[in-house]
Amino acid sequence: MYITCLDLEGVLVPEIWIAFAEASGIPELKRTTRDEPDYDKLMTWRLGVLKEHGLGLKEIQETIAKIDPVPGAKEFLDKLRELSQVIIISDTFTQFAKPLMKKLGWPTIFCNSLEVAPNGEITGFKMRCEKSKLTTVKALQSIGYQTIASGDSHNDLGMIRASKAGFLFRSTDQIKADNPDLPAYETFDELFDAIKKAMD
Repeated sequence: MYITCLDLEGVLVPEIWIAFAEASGIPELKRTTRDEPDYDKLMTWRLGVLKEHGLGLKEIQETIAKIDPVPGAKEFLDKLRELSQVIIISDTFTQFAKPLMKKLGWPTIFCNSLEVAPNGEITGFKMRCEKSKLTTVKALQSIGYQTIASGDSHNDLGMIRASKAGFLFRSTDQIKADNPDLPAYETFDELFDAIKKAMD
């Protein structure tokens, strides 16, 4: 039995923080897990920037409402779910992901949650578990599943390497250069074919 584990941002939907950086005019918020491998450090820094500018959940959700999935992402997911179970494993938050899941046809997503004050200020974040992507893949393997994983960032490498087959998708030149043994793809058709082949 296979389960395909996919990253969300940069793979199926555009990067939420990059979209918000553009909408809010705060270019430093374009920093993502492609740039900073330490997610706790990255999120703590982001929350500091939001506080400094007086921005909260409402403003971010207004940007997310305008984000559409990457062209072809929903069709890719629908086709992939005919082959195997699919779980999106993301370091994003339920408060960000819900409108995007609706546009993708409500796939299963495992992600984290934000701590939000009554006034809408994001005061903290709660990670589902440590190293959530790698931990989730290992848990799935422990109950009898073989995993296939794909993502684009530093925080995807653990689940990609721990899986029976793993692929970089629309990753950066630097991450591809640092991981030359990992197959890297740019289109959903290529990724689908690679996943299908891994299951044969």
